[in-house]
Amino acid sequence: MERIALSEALLAAKRNKGFTWTELSQQTGMSEIWLASLFYGESSATGEIARKVAEVLDLPETVERALVVCPLKGNALEHRAIPTDPLLYRFYEILAVYGMPLKDVIQEKFGDGIMSAVDFTMEVAREPSEKGDRVIVTMSGKFLPYKRW
Repeated sequence: MERIALSEALLAAKRNKGFTWTELSQQTGMSEIWLASLFYGESSATGEIARKVAEVLDLPETVERALVVCPLKGNALEHRAIPTDPLLYRFYEILAVYGMPLKDVIQEKFGDGIMSAVDFTMEVAREPSEKGDRVIVTMSGKFLPYKRW
């Protein structure tokens, strides 16, 4: 099953069942963000997780088998270097404005290296505010120092 067809089947089943990402997270034991990345073809599942997802959404075995295939990552934006969706563009804008300062601060605190996107978690929370609710995005990645040889 191709990635686009898989994503369409998963997202349609989620909509048809009326599930939120939070409800799917509770039913599968996986985080909301990770499940969304699975549905958009950016992650692969273990056999056990694939079975849970297929069972919860009443999906056929072909979908279950497709969920365990290692994906070609970075294709959810359909090869757009700069996203056109306004919400996604704001993340691009944040990176454009704060990317170098963030890199500098991280490397000042940790040294010459990167934050892993493999050993990584992310959460989204809502914070009520009189001026309009706030979006809180928390990212946690293992620090990986560059090797010197």
